[in-house]
Amino acid sequence: MASTTSTSLGNLLRAGGRTPARRTRVFHPGSLGMLLGALAVIVGSLLPWVITPVGTLSGTAGPGLWTLCAGFVAVAGAVIPRRWVAVSHSLVAGGAVAFVVAWQLLRLGQVSAATDSWGQAMPGIGLIMAAGGAVVLLATGVRLLRTAPAPTS
Repeated sequence: MASTTSTSLGNLLRAGGRTPARRTRVFHPGSLGMLLGALAVIVGSLLPWVITPVGTLSGTAGPGLWTLCAGFVAVAGAVIPRRWVAVSHSLVAGGAVAFVVAWQLLRLGQVSAATDSWGQAMPGIGLIMAAGGAVVLLATGVRLLRTAPAPTS
């Protein structure tokens, strides 16, 4: 006697009503660059941003908290396997960090000019690391924009 159920329904019933879960990737082609850039931004946000003869000024005492948040936004974009989410997280976080770093460098130059103390206050390693992380994040975002999306199966 012929079966009255279709082949796919029969396979589903034999499997106990469960279909095998489709395995999805967590990382995308820009994950490594985003994680490296985010790590540089996060670590740079915690290190000294300004070095003076009397001591250092930490990044977390001011706008380094904003760059710290942007670093974690970049980490989130690195582990979400959606291309446009990764592109937006990379460009938004990198742009925000680049803006804050440029603002702090301009402010440092303005204070040095106003007090006639050139060379007394210098950018610290944290500010430089945050700037480097912003460059990596922006470059990764642009690279993800220019590459074709991977075919889905």
